[in-house]
Amino acid sequence: MIQLKQGDITAMEVEAIVNAANSSLLGGDGVDGAIHRAGGKAILDACIEIRNRQGGCSTGEAVITTGGKLPARYVIHTVGPVWNGGNQNEEALLASAYRNSLRLAAENQIKSIAFPNISTGIYHFPKQKAAEIAVNTVQGFLAKSNAIEKVIFVCFDAENYGIYEEILRE
Repeated sequence: MIQLKQGDITAMEVEAIVNAANSSLLGGDGVDGAIHRAGGKAILDACIEIRNRQGGCSTGEAVITTGGKLPARYVIHTVGPVWNGGNQNEEALLASAYRNSLRLAAENQIKSIAFPNISTGIYHFPKQKAAEIAVNTVQGFLAKSNAIEKVIFVCFDAENYGIYEEILRE
């Protein structure tokens, strides 16, 4: 049910990939920029439509768009928290980002979903702690719902891959 891969999330052949977006939904650096570049203008257009309707996406929340030119049919954009030392509710907000992404996938009958390592890049969330939250949140969701059949954690770098490999082995 849970798989681990190292590589490029934009190449994943799943129904939905998750984008570690910023609240503007207009693309950015890291995985966000890569998804927007690979998926093309359709993703940006859909994000602009969401912004015009609701003013972006708050930290811990998630929205869904087309996958554009990606192999994935959908992109679920979620905003993870910026790490500020752990005193700003960052852990709960990160869990919420994963949970809301899964909820949105289930509501849209999405059976397979791939997650990047949310908030561990320019948002500086400690990688070990972020991985524990990601795995625990996904396992908790899957224990209560059979709506999603496959979750893939896609690690861009070897360090995150090693952390997830160890956590999933436990």
